[in-house]
Amino acid sequence: MAVYLSKEKKAEIFQEFGGSDSNTGSTEGQIALYTYRIKQLSEHLKEHPKDHSCRKALLTMVGRRKQMLTYLAKKDLMGYRALIEKLGIRNIRK
Repeated sequence: MAVYLSKEKKAEIFQEFGGSDSNTGSTEGQIALYTYRIKQLSEHLKEHPKDHSCRKALLTMVGRRKQMLTYLAKKDLMGYRALIEKLGIRNIRK
């Protein structure tokens, strides 16, 4: 399984996307954290393609990130567009 995140890395992600390192409840910060974890699990699965528990965890995270992105798009469309541009994860909705 992939390496767990250190406290410093989480704080760095929330500092960049959530406004401050203690603002762990921000939608943008949580989406950025899911994106980072999804990238790590994808790299792990490239080396270990038969790791089915990791694949299930990855699909769960992708689904949760999608739910949060949908929520953010409804709540703040410009913030949604800026976030997906910054993370490079999706085409922009029109």
